[in-house]
Amino acid sequence: MPATLDPRGIRFTAAITSVILAIGLVTGSWRVLAVQTVLFALCAFVGMGLNPWGAVYRSAVAPRLRAVPESERESPAPVRFSQGVGFAFAVVATAGYALEWTTLGMVANALALVAALLNAAFGYCLGCQLYLVLRRFGPVKQEAR
Repeated sequence: MPATLDPRGIRFTAAITSVILAIGLVTGSWRVLAVQTVLFALCAFVGMGLNPWGAVYRSAVAPRLRAVPESERESPAPVRFSQGVGFAFAVVATAGYALEWTTLGMVANALALVAALLNAAFGYCLGCQLYLVLRRFGPVKQEAR
């Protein structure tokens, strides 16, 4: 896994995620949301390198683009955190649809979709921003003496 991430790859992945979440919202299918839940879990808890859409970007899209300077690349930590947030919303949406609590499923699905669309269309990652806020207010590690 690279030490940093290409922001265009993140947006590419968010666009495909948006399509999957939109299909889930239109169909109300817990199976569609379950697939996206697994993808979120792989990225958040195992590693970003396991994202199949990232692999498509790295192999088919990135070679056709200019290289991104290291100064413009992104740390994977906020992105992995945002995948964890997406995972939480996808779990709720999947459970909502599976238990026939359709309103709960639709609301959680729609919130995840809005976040993915913001990232895909504008490069604004809500989960990444939440990560930065939590880091600001979290405990500071003290260096050993």
